[in-house]
Amino acid sequence: MLRLAPALAIGVLLAPVACGVLATLLPAFGYLPALGGREFTFDHFATLIDYPGIGRSVLLSLATGLLTTVIALTIVLTFVSGWYSTVTFARVQYLISPLLSVPHAAAAFGLALLIAPSGFFFRLISPALTGSSRPPDLFILNDPLGLTMMAGLVAKEIPFLLLVTLAALPQTSARRSGQIAQAAGYGRIAGFLFTTWPLVYKQIRLAVFAVIAYATSVVDVAVILGPLTPPPLSVRLTQWMADPDIAMRFVASAGAVLQLLVTMVAIFIWIGFEKLATRLVARKRNAGHRFVKENWARLGGLTLVLLVSAVIFLGLLLLALWSFAGFWAFPDTLPRGFTVVNWGRALPSLAGPLTTTLLTGFVATLIAVCLALACLEREARTGRTGGSRALLFIYLPLIVPQVGFVFGLQLFFLGAGLDASWGALVLVHLVFVLPYVFLSLSDPWRAWDPRYASISYGLGANPNRTFWKIRLPMLLKPAMVASAVGFAVSVGQYLPTLLIGGGRWPTITTEAVALASGGNRRVIGVYAFVQMLLPFVGFALATIIPAVLYRNRSDMRAAS
Repeated sequence: MLRLAPALAIGVLLAPVACGVLATLLPAFGYLPALGGREFTFDHFATLIDYPGIGRSVLLSLATGLLTTVIALTIVLTFVSGWYSTVTFARVQYLISPLLSVPHAAAAFGLALLIAPSGFFFRLISPALTGSSRPPDLFILNDPLGLTMMAGLVAKEIPFLLLVTLAALPQTSARRSGQIAQAAGYGRIAGFLFTTWPLVYKQIRLAVFAVIAYATSVVDVAVILGPLTPPPLSVRLTQWMADPDIAMRFVASAGAVLQLLVTMVAIFIWIGFEKLATRLVARKRNAGHRFVKENWARLGGLTLVLLVSAVIFLGLLLLALWSFAGFWAFPDTLPRGFTVVNWGRALPSLAGPLTTTLLTGFVATLIAVCLALACLEREARTGRTGGSRALLFIYLPLIVPQVGFVFGLQLFFLGAGLDASWGALVLVHLVFVLPYVFLSLSDPWRAWDPRYASISYGLGANPNRTFWKIRLPMLLKPAMVASAVGFAVSVGQYLPTLLIGGGRWPTITTEAVALASGGNRRVIGVYAFVQMLLPFVGFALATIIPAVLYRNRSDMRAAS
C-alpha cells in the first residue's frame, strides 16, 4: 500500500489545482455551457480591462507581493546572519515560533485594534501627546497605498520565512563557515551572506515564491486592512464571484486569469532581483569588503523581529480585551469594566461555525498526516526522496494563487454536482494543509537515527512492526506538531471556505472577516479571539499528549 502513497499525495496536490486552473481558463474565454457560454471569445477580458480602477488594483497587488517579500526576507536575513548560534537567537526563536500558528485574519484584526485612530496606540499617547481627547483624523486603516496591509503581511510572513530558514540551516555548515569568515576579518552579517546564505536560499526559494504568490492574491487581510477604492485585484474578484448577475462569473474568471499573470510577473521580477543581488554580492565579496562595522545592522534586525513579535502578541491581547470589554471610550487606555455579555450574545451564532471549523480541520489534518507518514515511510524504506521535483509538487498549491484556481474549482464542483458539499470543503482544505504537514514532518522524520531500525530488524521485527512500535512512538511529538500546524492552516482558510462552501459551511474565519465591515469591535474580538485560540489549543495538545503518553520514559535519551 505504501507504493500508492506518493501518487495519491501528488494527485491530492496536483489534480485540484489543474482542474481549478482549467475551469478558470475556459469561462475566462467564454466557454461555460452551464451559463450559456458556448463560444470562445475575448470579450470578457475587454470588459475586465474597461472596469474603472482595474489598473490600480493590478499595480497594488503586484507592489504588495514584491514589497512584502523584500521587506520580510531582508529582516529575516539580517537577524539570522547577525545573531545565529547565539543565546539571543535561541530565545527569539522560541518567542517567534508560536506566531506561525496565528491566522492571518486574527493578526490583521489585532493590528487594526492597535494602530487605528481610535486604537490602543493613540489611547496611550492621548491626550498627553496629541492634545486631544478625540481620535486623530488620520487615514491609517484601508489607506489607498495599502501600506497598512503590507505591514500586516510582513508581520505574518517574517515567522514563516524565519522557520523555513531555520529548517534549512542544519543542512549547511553555517556555524563553521561563520567562524572561518570572522577569523578572516569579516563581520558576522557579511560572513553569513558570502558563505552560507546562497546555500540556504536555494532551499527556501520555493517558500519565497509562495510568499509572493500569497501576498499578491491575499483576500482576508486585504478585506480587513487593504484599500477600498479600489481594492486589490483579489478582493474585486471575490466581489464579482458573489455578484447576483451570473454573467459576472465570466468577468471574474477573466480576472482570475489576470491574477495568475500578476503573480507570474511578480515571480519573474523577483527572479531578476535574484540575479542582480547575486552579482552585487559576488562583486562585494571579490572586492574584499568585510563590513566590520555592522552593529547598527545587527541591532536593527533584532529590533525589528522583536517589534513584529510584540505587535502581534499585543494585538492578540487586544482581541481578548475587546471580547470582554464593557464601556471603553476614547481615550481610556483600558475598559472601565469587563463583562461576559459579549460572549453570551455571540455564543449562539458561534456554535455552528465553530463545529464546522473543528470537524473540517480535524478530518483534513488527519488525512494529511496519514499521507505524509506513508510517503515518508516509503522514502525511508526505499531511500528515494523524489528530489526537487517532489518539492515542486508540495509547493504547487502555495505558489499558484488561490484566486487563480479556487474560482475554477468551484465551477468544477458545480458541474460535478459536488458544490457546497462538506466533502468538497474537506478536499480543498486538504490541498493547503498537506504541504505544511509534510514540510513540518519531513525534517525530523529524516533526521531519525536509522540504527534503531537496524537493531529492530536484527531482533526479527519486520518494517511494519518497526514503524508502529519504534519509529512512530519516538517521533510522536514531531507528528503531533505537524498535525497542529496543519490544523492551524485549516482554521485560517478564508477564500477556499467561502467559495467551495458556498455559504453553507461557515467557519470562524469566514464569519470573522464578514464582521470586519460592521465595526463592532466586541463581536469581532470574540470571533477573532476564538480563531486565534484554536491553533494554540492544537499546539498545546501536541505538547501535552506525547508527554502524558510517555511520562514513564521521560528520562530516556537517544545515544549519540
